[in-house]
Amino acid sequence: MDSELYEAAVEGNVRSLVELLGKDKLLLDRIMIGNRNETPLHIAAMLGHLDFVEEILVRKTELAREQDSQSLTPLHLAAAKGYLHIVESLVRVNPEICFVRDKYKRNPLHVAAMKGHVDVLECLVQAAPDAAHSVVENGQTILHLCVKHNKLEA
Repeated sequence: MDSELYEAAVEGNVRSLVELLGKDKLLLDRIMIGNRNETPLHIAAMLGHLDFVEEILVRKTELAREQDSQSLTPLHLAAAKGYLHIVESLVRVNPEICFVRDKYKRNPLHVAAMKGHVDVLECLVQAAPDAAHSVVENGQTILHLCVKHNKLEA
C-alpha cells in the first residue's frame, strides 16, 4: 500500500489518497515511523500538487515538519521550486518550520532567496520574520546568498 500512496503523490491524485486512507487509517502514521527518505508530502510539495498537499495537511499536519535524507522539509522543496500556494499552506499549519535547517544549515528562506523566488520569500518572511536573521556557513545571511547566487531582485 505504501507504493500506491507514493504513486498517488507523484500523480497528485487526491482521490487515490482518500481511498487508500479509507482502507488504512494509520497509513500516514506508518509513513512517519518508516524508513523512507521522503514522505508523500515531500513528493507532492516538490511536484507542485497543491490539492494533494492540502489533503495530507488536513489529516496529518505533523508531516510538514518531517525531514528527508538531506534534512529537507516539504517547505524547503516547495520554496526551492517557487510553489507559493504550497508554501502558504505549509506555513499556515506550522510557521515554525521556517526555522528548520537542512544538512547545509539552510532554512526555507535561504533556499527561496538562492532561487530568487521573491513572492515565496515575502510569504516566508511574513510568516516567520526571525528566520530571516539566520546565518548559514561562514556567517552568510540571506542577503549574502542573494548576491552570491545573482538573485538581486530577491
